[in-house]
Amino acid sequence: MKLTNPDTIQESEKEFIDTINAELDWEAIEKMLLEKHSFTLQEEIDYKDGDLVVYNNNIAYKFNFEIKVPLSVIFNREGECLEISTIRDDFEEEDENDLLQEDNSAPPISPGQDDKVARMASNIADKILEINQGDE
Repeated sequence: MKLTNPDTIQESEKEFIDTINAELDWEAIEKMLLEKHSFTLQEEIDYKDGDLVVYNNNIAYKFNFEIKVPLSVIFNREGECLEISTIRDDFEEEDENDLLQEDNSAPPISPGQDDKVARMASNIADKILEINQGDE
């Protein structure tokens, strides 16, 4: 014997979950993600679903989201990974110089060498393009 319409219960539960979801503190969530997993949230956060669950013998709320995570990978000319990070900070010049100094084969870049480095990079890119076109 049903005491109420199951559709009514499910709709009320959905409204309840939506109300909680609307009140989530995303600044606090982002802070916890940064502290626990060392990454920050990007703009796009997709809400998938939410539900009441039992967690450690207590009633709790579970929300599932899809998020974008930034990923930075730094590797040297030998292909060895120097760093992989889910925190994308724009490199400052001193960080780049530190990485180059660790690779003893490359001297640090001074501000006056920027044009020379850009020309060298352009020449390398042109040579790679020529090699790739030669394979076709």
